[in-house]
This record gives sequence, structure tokens and C-alpha cells, in this order.
Amino acid sequence: MDAQLKRMLKQGISDAVGFVGGALAGYWLSQFMGWDLFADGYGGTSIMGILAVGLSGGAGLHVARFWQKANLDTNEKKEGPY
Repeated sequence: MDAQLKRMLKQGISDAVGFVGGALAGYWLSQFMGWDLFADGYGGTSIMGILAVGLSGGAGLHVARFWQKANLDTNEKKEGPY
């Protein structure tokens, strides 16, 4: 497998794990706070649950990309999106 393809595959998997992990953490946080993400309509608690999941997913993605930059091997070629 090509080295760049391998690196981009690692980045994609890391991004996915970070986003899903963050979104799950946001879901659990919203459940703990009593915000019902799947409530009928768009009440205050539903909006807060949606906001918690969205922001936590973005934060998880940010942490994953920070981790990628910190663990990038100095011998690898610096090609790709990051």
C-alpha cells in the first residue's frame, strides 16, 4: 500500500473515532443533564441536547487532529490535509 494512502487512512479513521467518541460523550452528557435529544418538536431541552452532541463531536474531532499532529513521525513525508 502506498505510504500516502496509508497515512490518509490513519487520519480518516482517527477523525471518525474522535468525532463519534465526542458525539457519544455529548449524548451521555445531555442525558445526564436531563436534555432529551429525541423529544417531540424543538423544545428547549431538545435544542440543548442537539447542541451538546454537535459541539462535543466537533471537540472530539479537534482533539483527534491535535493528536495526529503531535504523533506525526518526523521521517514521514508532510503530504496530505494536515
